Amino acid sequence: MVFEKVKTILADYKEIDESSIELDTTMESLGIDSLDTVELVMNLEDEFDVEIEVDEDIKTVGDLVKIIEGLL
Repeated sequence: MVFEKVKTILADYKEIDESSIELDTTMESLGIDSLDTVELVMNLEDEFDVEIEVDEDIKTVGDLVKIIEGLL
């Protein structure tokens, strides 16, 4: 469930097809830089009602999902 929401948010943000996003997809391969990450984290915090530390080591979509799941 978390992965599906994260995937939808990422796909909307980067205007790409959701099917191209997997747990092992890197943020770099999606063209997401550190500024994008901050904006995405704010969107995800609103969506999941959690507080994510931006200094977390977020390299892949799976890293992001794991962080969110740990906060729920």
